[in-house]
Amino acid sequence: MSARERVREHLVAHAITHGSFTLKSGRPSSWFIDAKRTVCDPSVMVDVAELVLALIPPEATALGGLTMGADGVTFVTAAVAATRGRALRAFSVRKEVKDHGGGGRIAGWLEPGDRVVITEDAVTRGTSLLEAARVVRELGARVVRLVALVDRGGTVAALAAAEGLEATAVFTAPDLGLPYEGG
Repeated sequence: MSARERVREHLVAHAITHGSFTLKSGRPSSWFIDAKRTVCDPSVMVDVAELVLALIPPEATALGGLTMGADGVTFVTAAVAATRGRALRAFSVRKEVKDHGGGGRIAGWLEPGDRVVITEDAVTRGTSLLEAARVVRELGARVVRLVALVDRGGTVAALAAAEGLEATAVFTAPDLGLPYEGG
């Protein structure tokens, strides 16, 4: 079985729940995906990293995104990349400016001029990806791609393109046997 098949199987078996849910956008949904259950499971986390790493352009020097959704994907991918001889600095974007210590919204290592991939575990509209991209751009880094493990909404690529960004996902809702849930 391939890494893609193992991760897909894990997502379907362990991360998807059916019922009545309210999405971040406030809209109702008949299904929810807690992709962190897959990203954080040692039986497939290296597979997740390999799949995400395959979508990272060669010019990228760093990856990260809005905490918490991006953290697992970011750190496991950076670690696996390091074992392959590929140095990618990793960071998290805080939801609010930290007013103590070093301050700011970036935790980890991101430098002005870095070429960055913004990550996320699951997206509906992609607002977290876009928020993280804005923070990264404000720091003076260049966003080269947005990558989600799961695109559940089917609209992130168009929203990203409107901001001059490219977005892709390892899996879409239809890949997992589910309808898109537009946000």
